[in-house]
Amino acid sequence: MIGSLRGTILAKRPPMLLVEVAGVGYELEAPLSTFLALPAVGAQVLIHTHLVVRDDAHLLYGFAGEDERRLFRMLLKVNGVGPKLALAVLSGSTVEAFARCIAEGDAAQLTRLPGIGRKTAERLIVEMRDRLAIEAAETAPGPAGAAAEATSALIALGYRPAEAGRMVREVASGEPATAEDLIRRALQRALKG
Repeated sequence: MIGSLRGTILAKRPPMLLVEVAGVGYELEAPLSTFLALPAVGAQVLIHTHLVVRDDAHLLYGFAGEDERRLFRMLLKVNGVGPKLALAVLSGSTVEAFARCIAEGDAAQLTRLPGIGRKTAERLIVEMRDRLAIEAAETAPGPAGAAAEATSALIALGYRPAEAGRMVREVASGEPATAEDLIRRALQRALKG
């Protein structure tokens, strides 16, 4: 898989981007948010990529940041969402604004994005809420991976992913903690609550 490209921007014609790397020109499709973040034609750039292999084509998608690529990949896992719709979502919203809409269940705001109808917005909320909660738990304070490990353990104990992520975030105090400490604190708090 092609994870990233570092090279010279040869052309920018939304949604197409042409980047030359060691004499080879790579055509990428990118959301408008990426185009706004890119330097001018002729400048050096690092683009995070996602390769989609189909029977009839190999399609390369490019993103200015890792957070955009991560959201793109999460969107592709939602039933009925393909690369074109995922690009439309990223073109019409920031990663933070999209995550806020999902967390708040704001289907009306999601339907303002191109290509998103009421049913798709509701499906996005249902299917993305847990995924975004797990990702938020992985970035909670504490040693790298401790929050994610604690969240996974709580899910294995029967808690819903969104609930497990919330429980871990509530007990992560900013000081270093092991996964075991986070699990113990979360369960103690749940018993008191």
